[in-house]
Amino acid sequence: MTRQTFFRWIITILLIAAIGIFIWFYTRPKPVKVVVKPVERGLVEKVVANTRAGTVKACRRANLSPSIGGQIAVLDIKEGDKVKAGQLLIDLWNEDLVAEVALSKSEAEAAKAQAKATCLQAEIARREADRLVKLLKTGAVSEEETDRAVTDAKVRKAECEAAVASAKMSLSRVGVVKANLERTRLIAPFDGVIAEITGELNEYVTPSPPGIATPPAVVLIDNSCFYVVAPIDEVDAPEIALGMPVRVRMDAFGNRSFEGKVRRIAAYVLDLEKQARTVDVEVRFINQKDIKHLLAGYSADIEVILDVHKDTLRIPTYAVLDNKRVFVYHSDSKKIEERMIKAGISNWDYTEVITGLKAGELVITTLDREGIKDGAKAIINNGEK
Repeated sequence: MTRQTFFRWIITILLIAAIGIFIWFYTRPKPVKVVVKPVERGLVEKVVANTRAGTVKACRRANLSPSIGGQIAVLDIKEGDKVKAGQLLIDLWNEDLVAEVALSKSEAEAAKAQAKATCLQAEIARREADRLVKLLKTGAVSEEETDRAVTDAKVRKAECEAAVASAKMSLSRVGVVKANLERTRLIAPFDGVIAEITGELNEYVTPSPPGIATPPAVVLIDNSCFYVVAPIDEVDAPEIALGMPVRVRMDAFGNRSFEGKVRRIAAYVLDLEKQARTVDVEVRFINQKDIKHLLAGYSADIEVILDVHKDTLRIPTYAVLDNKRVFVYHSDSKKIEERMIKAGISNWDYTEVITGLKAGELVITTLDREGIKDGAKAIINNGEK
């Protein structure tokens, strides 16, 4: 082989090797960029949350209407007014009933006076009969005259009793007319705020007929007490008990949370068409200062705290697969290791680790990245989301 041919072979071999190295370099698996979180000690809670938005409700809310229909004659309230229990809200036209009350009172007074006069006459007749009975013993009067006086006294007594009964009946009639008058007046049953008024002065209001809903004349809300009612999935409901602590969050207050406790669990499962079956849970607020700026109708979410483990090993819940697998990143070898763990309680944020991990180890949270598998090369890129 000539020297020229030898060099040609050397160049060819070197060229092939360079091409192979080039192809290997650009086709080799690239390290996966991953985001990692350290295994740490901290608080983990087991919670149950509502499936649909809950609602802030007033402890007392009354849809009020007069018990009879009529024309509004007095309307001295407006929406937003604070009223006291017993305050007049609406008065219907009732001059006829007012006059009837006055008439019935006069009749009752007259009946009372008539009864008094009749009873006085009965007393006089009794005394006269007693006097004649004594005189009969001395022979000063006849027996016939005495019998007539005794009988007359008994008649007068019966007339007195009838007059007294008639007076009582007249007085009772006053109560009936007053009751009819009260039906034309709408009175506040408790202290509260006027939330809504349906009707204006001189308009006619009609009470709701049976089975037909009509708007109330006045909606009264007690704004000194609020609670939250929220639907919990039927699967989670059996774990909830009265008195359990609750966190309440409302869109109106951003990330601020309010402390509460479970005060009632519905006694039945609510079955709504095309929705999951749920159980309504009511939550009362613990701190009175928290309700100062609340309004009935706010949407609210609740988290019922079922269990709490303090100072326990924890990792982000989104780093766990099937509640038993995680991927651990080794800084020294820059490789990924699939690891089996035993998980404890968990919530949306953290999962407790019973066994399988140690504090300080790094778990991968970007599990949706292509190439995440046992033994794969990786590099940390925590700047990515």
